[in-house]
Amino acid sequence: MKVGVRGVSVWGPGLAGWAQAQECLQGKTEWVEQEQSPPPASILAPNERRRSGPVTRLAMAVASEACTVAGMETSDLSVVFASANGDGGVIDSILRALSEPGGEVSPTQFHNSVHNAPAGYWTIGHNSIAPATALGCYDWSFGLGLLKAASEAVVEQHPVLFVAYDQPIPGPIGKVRVTKGNFACALLLDPNLSQQAMAQLNLRYVPRSTLPIDMPPHKGLQALAADNPAARSLSLLTCLAQHRAGTVRIACQPGQLEVDVSPC
Repeated sequence: MKVGVRGVSVWGPGLAGWAQAQECLQGKTEWVEQEQSPPPASILAPNERRRSGPVTRLAMAVASEACTVAGMETSDLSVVFASANGDGGVIDSILRALSEPGGEVSPTQFHNSVHNAPAGYWTIGHNSIAPATALGCYDWSFGLGLLKAASEAVVEQHPVLFVAYDQPIPGPIGKVRVTKGNFACALLLDPNLSQQAMAQLNLRYVPRSTLPIDMPPHKGLQALAADNPAARSLSLLTCLAQHRAGTVRIACQPGQLEVDVSPC
């Protein structure tokens, strides 16, 4: 199953957008583990912008940049959003409110608690009625989300924007579901291989495999990939940044996703 990558973006500790991240992933600059707040979600009207939470802003940042890099119109673009944790901060806030006298929950908090909130904000911001999917697949959300996005692109023969994102969960839940760092990435996938692209991906789902999954070469980034489900994308992003051909193995329970990368 082949698709072209026409746009890419990443935001995480020491990785503030694709241009800066590319320099780091190429080894031209040193990676420094430093949290950075994503820019405001400029695609949203002021009211929606005020209601949106940090998870939505993180997802919007990479989604918008990937489309800008690709130079593609967004209003009729299908999207797939994938997150293991969703907005854990909102869930923690709601559970705390329910445990207090009165148990009053903010309507805005409840609105943001649903797993498809970032995808919904994206369609609102772009006045889009194109298909929008939100997936939650635990630690395999990146691999299964990428498989879903590529499959839709090939079957429906239209470009698909894929966005993966995860943030730490505060409170008691975060003590048992440990996630470190704020991380998100986006890939604009196009099944039309005649279009100009950064690279071509050939994806194969392997239901049973004993081969280890791939991790980024940098030890600090390996730790980030181990501690944040969306950062499992770093091995693939490193290949794209280095314009390097190779095969990347991504966890995709109950098997693996093998991705052959061919720079264009």
